[in-house]
Amino acid sequence: MNKLEAFGYIVAQASRGDITFPTSVNAVLRLQQALDDPDCPLDEAIRLVLAEPQLAARTVALANSAAFSGGGPAVTNVRAAVTRMGYRRLQALVASLVVRQFGSRIKDPGLRAKAEQLWEHTTHVAALAWSLARHVTGVNPDTALFAGIIHEVGGFYLLSRADEFPGLLDDDPEKWGELCEDVVSLEVLKKLSVPTPVADAIGALRRAWINMPPSTLLDTLLLANQYAPVASPLGSEQPELPEHGDSALDFVLDEALLEEIRAEALETCKAMGGPLLV
Repeated sequence: MNKLEAFGYIVAQASRGDITFPTSVNAVLRLQQALDDPDCPLDEAIRLVLAEPQLAARTVALANSAAFSGGGPAVTNVRAAVTRMGYRRLQALVASLVVRQFGSRIKDPGLRAKAEQLWEHTTHVAALAWSLARHVTGVNPDTALFAGIIHEVGGFYLLSRADEFPGLLDDDPEKWGELCEDVVSLEVLKKLSVPTPVADAIGALRRAWINMPPSTLLDTLLLANQYAPVASPLGSEQPELPEHGDSALDFVLDEALLEEIRAEALETCKAMGGPLLV
């Protein structure tokens, strides 16, 4: 099967809704469904978080980060962390666990390296999206964090399938991979029951331009991708940014504010678990 046939096969499967998640992802999705219910009892949420040790550790770490602690005392247990974070932020961490587990089943060393880079890019984009939402665009920061975490889920799914198709993600001058990723992303987001406004913003990323002044979830994701210090290993290279003072963005995002956002985002990124998939 050549590369084009392989992409066609994956797209056809996705279009039929035939997307297979790892067993570990299915388990985490049950937690996500429970948290979707605003009436989910706190004790049940805590029990579900404790059943996933990685999630429990990152919930406490993120609750203690400067971005989320509000200068309050450090929390030392999951109950206090969940209470401080709230269900919406906890959902973003659950989404990060889903994305990680797509990457964790990749065996090929080259594909594994791409997955590690894609996860590092993802954590930076998510953290920057949260800070940019707070300081610049005015969208809901928790929604921006969630969208940032899942904005490359289609890429992770393709990487997780690439073991079956040697050479699938090698040099791709005709950009069949980008087209395939776009279709697969929409179907994976649908399978994950991602809300339509978030899925629409992610679906528009590859072809959109930043509005001035930036004020939407899509603008927030575009800015976060521009300023992420680690690029995605999939798709087109981002053009280099102009010197900040020469950019129209300087009218809404001066250098001092940009440095504040970057510092805040870096701490959030570390609290989310850093660059490693495991």
